[in-house]
Amino acid sequence: MPIDIVFETHSTSEDNERGIATGWLPGRLSALGRDQARDLGRRRRDDDIAAVLCSDLARAVETASIALSGSSIPLLLDWRLRECDYGDRNGTSAAALHRDLRRHLGEPHPGGESWQQAVERVGRMLSDLPPRWDGCRLLLIGHRATHWGLEVALSGASLEDLVEVPFHWRPGWLYRMP
Repeated sequence: MPIDIVFETHSTSEDNERGIATGWLPGRLSALGRDQARDLGRRRRDDDIAAVLCSDLARAVETASIALSGSSIPLLLDWRLRECDYGDRNGTSAAALHRDLRRHLGEPHPGGESWQQAVERVGRMLSDLPPRWDGCRLLLIGHRATHWGLEVALSGASLEDLVEVPFHWRPGWLYRMP
């Protein structure tokens, strides 16, 4: 049976507001981010979600914790839903890092990973979902790399095309995993 996946990015972090590319650093939600997380909870609380699978980075966990507060929906952390590891560039200027985005589609960031490696990591997580979650609706909370991994694995997108599309937040993306 198909698995329905609702993907949401972590809410706005203090680093997002300062223009910092957090990468594999923990990060912390801003006041706006905490409000967004509460909105996420209101949006998804009665959405037939069987479980929430979440990046283990602090900003994603904080998003899920606020969104699920008072809910009985299980929260499962998975490191494979993390952002791309920018290596030596974790915590640097997002603008500078993203100017070099295309270069690191296949070439790892110094001391880190490439976007291709990050996308493949998300794909490996997806391959572990059946048979436990067959026929279920799951909420995934992650990052740009998580989103790109879902787009490549479930929508047939290419990284080369994704890098050309500016990222715009929206209240969730829906995917169906056959």
